[in-house]
Amino acid sequence: MKQLIECVPNFSEGVNMGIIKQITDQIEGVEGVTLLDVDPGKATNRTVVTFVGTPDEVVEAAFRAIKKASELIDMSKHKGEHPRMGATDVCPFVPVSNISMEETVIYARKLAQRVGESLAIPVYCYENAAFSKERKNLAHCRSGEYEALPDKLGKEEWKPDFGPAVFNAKAGATAIGARDFLVAYNVNLNTTSTRRANAIAFDVREKGRTVKDKDGHNINIPGTLKSVKAIGWFIEEYGIAQISMNLTNISITPVHIAFDEVCKKASERGVRVTGSELVGLVPLKALIDAGKYFLHKQQRSLGVSESEIIKIAVKSLGLDDLKPFNPDEKIIEYVMADKQKKRLIDMNLTAFANETASESPAPGGGSISAYVATLGASLGTMVANLSSHKRGWDERWEEFSIWAEKGQAIKDALLYLVDEDTNAFNKIMEAFGLPKATEEEKNIRHQAIEEATKYAIEIPFKVMQKSFESFELLKSMVINGNPNSVTDAGVGALCIRSAVYGAYLNVKINATDLKDRAFVDDIFSKADDLLKRAFDLEKEIIDIVISKIK
Repeated sequence: MKQLIECVPNFSEGVNMGIIKQITDQIEGVEGVTLLDVDPGKATNRTVVTFVGTPDEVVEAAFRAIKKASELIDMSKHKGEHPRMGATDVCPFVPVSNISMEETVIYARKLAQRVGESLAIPVYCYENAAFSKERKNLAHCRSGEYEALPDKLGKEEWKPDFGPAVFNAKAGATAIGARDFLVAYNVNLNTTSTRRANAIAFDVREKGRTVKDKDGHNINIPGTLKSVKAIGWFIEEYGIAQISMNLTNISITPVHIAFDEVCKKASERGVRVTGSELVGLVPLKALIDAGKYFLHKQQRSLGVSESEIIKIAVKSLGLDDLKPFNPDEKIIEYVMADKQKKRLIDMNLTAFANETASESPAPGGGSISAYVATLGASLGTMVANLSSHKRGWDERWEEFSIWAEKGQAIKDALLYLVDEDTNAFNKIMEAFGLPKATEEEKNIRHQAIEEATKYAIEIPFKVMQKSFESFELLKSMVINGNPNSVTDAGVGALCIRSAVYGAYLNVKINATDLKDRAFVDDIFSKADDLLKRAFDLEKEIIDIVISKIK
């Protein structure tokens, strides 16, 4: 699955939007990156830009933006209310999906090194990307702001992590880091009392509240939620009080836990929560985790479609309490997908069949094999979900929910491979289209063809592997699942066998002209073994099905 990183650079210009436009044009010029938001502030003379994309492309876009900012913004003339030390003041990377914080740190430091060496800008790495404990704190790195840089850079303890220890009068210095995703989240209350709302906010926020003990000394009583900042306020527009929260680390306190805890504390104070709202965009995982949390509380199968899980999250959190909630506009991955070209899997059945039947060679047998496997895995998942809700099997709901979740994961991975097989074919066509006029061009073209061909072999082999994983689910459903659906699981097994065999044929034909025979021999050996096991398992499952319907 595609890795995504969010980048939120802050530029020291909030008045001249012509300058900001030139900077954001650099970001939008990088393929694989989507500009999500541009938020200028005149009083702070600062603009916060948010964009998201694949890691290497985010590094490239961030570098181009920082370079352009260093050319257009003169820090020697900058004035503003917000602390700052550079034309690009801070540039944090935030992991969004399918990427760890440790990996994100590597990309942040890669950018920091490039900025320091190529642009001669002193760079301090902060938060998770920091090389020392002291520099984790952004305020420490930025102490004294731009005006203190000439003196600071002359001291050993202030030597930048990358770039020269020399004052850059125009660009200043830049802090580049990696941090967790911050979610701005408000919970709606059935009261107009800011005092009541504040009391609840103090109950839950990590900082808690300060009270006096019996001797008149101030003591702190911490709140119940870690990595949460909160305050109560009254919203004139809606005529209600809210708990306004910043969830600074949603891996520690996710949205659904914050919501439930506010519900609990509000109830203890005679106040009821009516819903909530997300300010800005959130990663898909935040709502998937919420939906599964509430499904589990209802003792319902978690192995349902992504859209159903999100629907449960929206309704359970009351995200549509104040205004309609559109996942396509609020979930980062959906906003990204909306601006990218249509995928095969976004087509309806008729359109997909028509595209397959057209004169275009793609989608071909590889994509169809992946889709047939998707149907097989879906049938197994359906049986698991039916079994989870079968009357009289209430105590077994979680057993089948676990199987359904596994099936959904396999199904989603196979759907990705439907398009990726076609993409792999297109990469080969692109490689063959490279120029070959000179000896150097011929060598580059040959290497590109070899790499593209290897990828076109690896993808159908992944289809074989991922399809094969479905057999465990299907066999369990045939033996232990709802007996009324045993033939559905049987049809699923037939689909999986066909998919494994179809993908196997694509592995074979794509390897015909590959020069790296060691690579070919290794993958052929593994593919031959998988195919044989697939035939054996399909026969075993079908034999069980036949024995049950005689």
